[in-house]
Amino acid sequence: MRALQLTEQLIARRSVTPEDGGCQDLLRARLQPLGFACETIASGPESFRVTNLWAKRAGSSPRTVVFAGHTDVVPTGPVEQWTSDPFVPVHRDGKLYGRGAADMKTSIAAFTVAVEEFLAATPNPKLSIALLITSDEEGPSVDGTVVVCKQLEQRGERLDWCIVGEPSSVDRLGDMIKNGRRGSLSGKLTVRGVQGHIAYPQLAKNPIHLAMPALADLAAIEWDRGNDFFQPTSFQCSNVHAGTGATNVIPGTLVMDFNFRFSTESTPEQLKARVQQVLDRHGLDYGIDWALSGQPFLTRPGELVDAMRTAIHDETGVATELSTTGGTSDGRFISRICPQVVEFGPVNATIHKIDEHVRVADIEPLKNIYRRTLERLDAQATP
Repeated sequence: MRALQLTEQLIARRSVTPEDGGCQDLLRARLQPLGFACETIASGPESFRVTNLWAKRAGSSPRTVVFAGHTDVVPTGPVEQWTSDPFVPVHRDGKLYGRGAADMKTSIAAFTVAVEEFLAATPNPKLSIALLITSDEEGPSVDGTVVVCKQLEQRGERLDWCIVGEPSSVDRLGDMIKNGRRGSLSGKLTVRGVQGHIAYPQLAKNPIHLAMPALADLAAIEWDRGNDFFQPTSFQCSNVHAGTGATNVIPGTLVMDFNFRFSTESTPEQLKARVQQVLDRHGLDYGIDWALSGQPFLTRPGELVDAMRTAIHDETGVATELSTTGGTSDGRFISRICPQVVEFGPVNATIHKIDEHVRVADIEPLKNIYRRTLERLDAQATP
């Protein structure tokens, strides 16, 4: 089981974001003998240096399929709470334990071995095959996949299909493919009042009292109704702060953090405008700092979705569900230069948790699903 062995080797490399821990060197050593041209794209300051691997093998067709993933993992948390060392791959009760086992070193190992097997059986494929691997997905995500995508766009690189190895399955391998993600728009709202003694409210202007009706209106708005693939856009407050800590002082400002997870039925510009309309209607003295961390993307059923759905069913018998739920992923960057992007990987029940693990019995089928998808896409590629 070469996919299992490679998974274990990757887990054993400490790669807490933004560190790669030598994972990409391990992949490079396997890909170069297969004819892949491997390029390391480093980015970021020395204190937070990110390494990205872009590896590509040209076929006779201009059509390219990309496997994307990240070698960085989240911190382990209290090591003493782990049953075993998080960076020593351990088998217990049919499960493989280690930080990154589910998110997402198993996927990287599986699609790497899938490529090896595919090329062994089809040494001259029509498809061009590429791997995009970063060590900055669990961190700020500003020096990783987004940097590589910008360079590829500047070069005029054509990408047709992308499979991101995020752990998408819920209860069993293959039960869910992510065929899109919601966008994420955050705001920091500052409502300005006038500070004063709480016993003399006529000499002050309480921003808490002023802001609450407007916030209630914002929480009650139906921003959109979603669509067949997306839930309705959601507005949520995450932090509210006002006051000096003293109980007898009316604060001078209120600061609130909020976020939109938005569907393709809304744009950032529309959401910003509607928020400002509400605040203006309530006559508030305010300022907002906006941060857009990702646009929504959607891949409708077609070549890639159909190929992967068929591969999953042929390997596992599972009829997979399409979903756009969950947080953001690097798919939001890749979708800007690639028209069809999906996410598929192992069960996500233990990601970022103590004693993260995957079922050993899922690793070989996962590899086979990736290989079967390659086979179907290659059959569709024209020279």
